Amino acid sequence: MSLNVRIENGEVKDVWDTPIDSREGWKSAIEVKPTIIAHRQGYTGHIFDITKDPVEIVYGTFDVLVADRKEQMKQNAQMAFNRLFRQQAENPSTYDPVALQAAKDAVAPKQAAIDACTTHDELDALL
Repeated sequence: MSLNVRIENGEVKDVWDTPIDSREGWKSAIEVKPTIIAHRQGYTGHIFDITKDPVEIVYGTFDVLVADRKEQMKQNAQMAFNRLFRQQAENPSTYDPVALQAAKDAVAPKQAAIDACTTHDELDALL
């Protein structure tokens, strides 16, 4: 996707896929996103390098903490059960108490396995 930025007094004022008006200062721009390691890194906010042509929208990265990743994985395990529970509640004619109980019983062991992990490699092995 092509991007355009409008620069006014040395600052980026607008970012759009197409210039939205006839004001001066519109320049082409590109996003510069470094490669990240899935589940282990994420993108931070961005800065504009207006000295480049096209203008570069440069993103930084951050490392995901093992504790934060564990919490997200535990929430995902719980959400999978919650989703099944809602589906069962919304359609009583197909209510399956055995499937619901099996899903409920699976949450605690998944969360315990996640809690036991101390590294990203261990968490990756659970995927």
